[in-house]
Amino acid sequence: MLHKGKFNVLGVSVDALDYAYAVDSVLAAAKENRPFKVTALAVHGVMTGVMDPVHRWRLNGFDLVTPDGQPVRWALNLIHRTNLAKRVYGPDLTLHVCEAAAKDGIPVYFYGSRSEVLEALVSRLQAKFPELKIAGSAPSQFRQVSSDEKEQIAQKIRESGAGIVFVGLGCPRQEVFVHEFAEAIGKPLLAVGAAFDFHAGLKQQAPRWMQDRGLEWFFRLMQEPGRLWRRYLGLNSYFLILLFLQTVGLRRFSDSGSKPAAEVGYA
Repeated sequence: MLHKGKFNVLGVSVDALDYAYAVDSVLAAAKENRPFKVTALAVHGVMTGVMDPVHRWRLNGFDLVTPDGQPVRWALNLIHRTNLAKRVYGPDLTLHVCEAAAKDGIPVYFYGSRSEVLEALVSRLQAKFPELKIAGSAPSQFRQVSSDEKEQIAQKIRESGAGIVFVGLGCPRQEVFVHEFAEAIGKPLLAVGAAFDFHAGLKQQAPRWMQDRGLEWFFRLMQEPGRLWRRYLGLNSYFLILLFLQTVGLRRFSDSGSKPAAEVGYA
């Protein structure tokens, strides 16, 4: 297991760690019945924290922020000399946690996306891990919810007997959900983004050679150019510029942020 600590990447605290440490930490929290907030951030996720001090405050309160994208891992190595050999990719982390949860008999829950995605996801995961106990699943409301509705969602998850909750709402909504629901649910919550679609078999992942070379963004851009071109071409370029400035010491990035004045309540 490897965990070298948290490091400032453009003001967002990212953990230099491996899969074994992340999985062990999640399972330990599940066995102790305590909240534990995890997210896996690629460039887009880091940049949401750069541009929004309120969201940066949320992200920097997470227990683990894994380097989901290769550029984020490269940033850790370039700025902080962490010598991190591999990223900790959300979809792969999902599988590792499910495998470990199956072995330890810890039930899991899936929140987010749409009903048809969840049905396919649950079916495929149960086929892959026959011993995996799935406590339940619920699709996103795709809107803001009232405080009463929030408690109903949290109560449903608590009463399911779930020990670990996976959240797939897209960035940054899933991180907001994890931040706002963690205490009410009282279990580890993992924001894993596109993992739901990938493991449901509804979206294709980039070939491994592209993932290893940090070209996953290009693969996804070719799949959904209309939706993703601004995110990847604009944010990726901005990320590289800011990364250069931090690396050479021309700009410092504070890891402080602004505490939210109120909850967003998106579910």
